[in-house]
Amino acid sequence: MGKTVIIATLAFLIDQISKWYVVFHLDLKTKFAIDVLPPLLNFRMGWNTGINFGLFANHSDIMRWGLTAFTILISLAVLWYARNFKGWGAALLFGSIIGGALGNAYDRVVYGAVADFLNMSCCGWENPSAFNVADIFVFIGAFGLIFFSEKLKKRA
Repeated sequence: MGKTVIIATLAFLIDQISKWYVVFHLDLKTKFAIDVLPPLLNFRMGWNTGINFGLFANHSDIMRWGLTAFTILISLAVLWYARNFKGWGAALLFGSIIGGALGNAYDRVVYGAVADFLNMSCCGWENPSAFNVADIFVFIGAFGLIFFSEKLKKRA
């Protein structure tokens, strides 16, 4: 379980550093848009009070704290389940989910919403949504567990 906690901590820190750098250091919070490699990669400020794609975004404190509590509970459940596995592969996948989820939960506690800033478009299609590094960690971890869970080493 120690490896999972290390990966989760690294994922959390990478997420929070990326948010601090882009949202506050580059001042995306007031600029709202910074073109990086248009149209492939742009920074677009979004404060998400809901879940993915803004679902359940009603700006209520009940929703904010409910989503935070739910995220923490799910993270604890994932950590508990991760104890059944050994090796860095399992730690990478489980830790990515936990670190990413807790990165977004931290945003909800501190800012009242999740800071989303990554926007990717291509080939004449303009993506209206933004996401963040924590979302990438959660996606990679979940994707990896779905497709590679049979190859992960389980504890005896």
